[in-house]
Amino acid sequence: MYQTLTRNVHFRLEATGFFAARSSQDEKNPRNSLLAAGVYKYSRSQVIAKRNLHKRKPAGTVAAASAVANKTVEVKGAKNGKTRVIATSKAPRFYAAEDVPVPNKHRKHAGTVKIRSSIVPGTVLILLAGRYRGKRVVFLKQLKSGLLLVSGPFKINGVPLKRVNQAYVIATSTKVDIDVTKVDAQLDDAYFSRSKAVKKAATEEALFEGQKKKEPLAENKVALQKSTDKLILDAVTKVEHLRQYLAAKFSLSKGQAPHALKF
Repeated sequence: MYQTLTRNVHFRLEATGFFAARSSQDEKNPRNSLLAAGVYKYSRSQVIAKRNLHKRKPAGTVAAASAVANKTVEVKGAKNGKTRVIATSKAPRFYAAEDVPVPNKHRKHAGTVKIRSSIVPGTVLILLAGRYRGKRVVFLKQLKSGLLLVSGPFKINGVPLKRVNQAYVIATSTKVDIDVTKVDAQLDDAYFSRSKAVKKAATEEALFEGQKKKEPLAENKVALQKSTDKLILDAVTKVEHLRQYLAAKFSLSKGQAPHALKF
């Protein structure tokens, strides 16, 4: 009776494809996919939990024989005692005078950051964090560091040329038809680097100087901002209501769910 039931259940499962081999599509899309260079979707402990490896008992292994530290060798010569105990492995003849630090092992490695497919040059992005959160900006290009180069433009919504991480932006379906080749090559990561201030010895007079004067922006940066804004504004003026769209700040009303919106 039991064998008949088991056979029937097996046939039913086989008919539904329960025992079917994994498709080639499943093999191409593993469960633990690679999100970025060296960063996986699930951690090592999460994979162990999903595969129930923590419930499996370790297989019994034969304990390896402990290595013998010393061995006895025969020595020629009547006055040499016939045998002598020596170390199995020779000790190193040289020891470093100073401790040399050994780098820790890590799986992460430098690589090019992949941009989301929804972010292309000219895409209008919504900033989600920072001083200008809620503002709409135009994406210009990706820098070598992987960050996104964006601009408001400054004349419309007050957002200057800046770098942002793609994790803190929402890509909209609105595009600005700009010529990316005309973006100045000087706009790179070095453009945003700050010069280190020279530290001076603390004096009694410096304590009562009051608020420090704000240094004016360099002339070359002002010129680059204007030229980039002109490139964007020439394309914005050709589309009706696009200027007002970039000037408006994004916000959610009561009852609106961001995951249900189409940007």
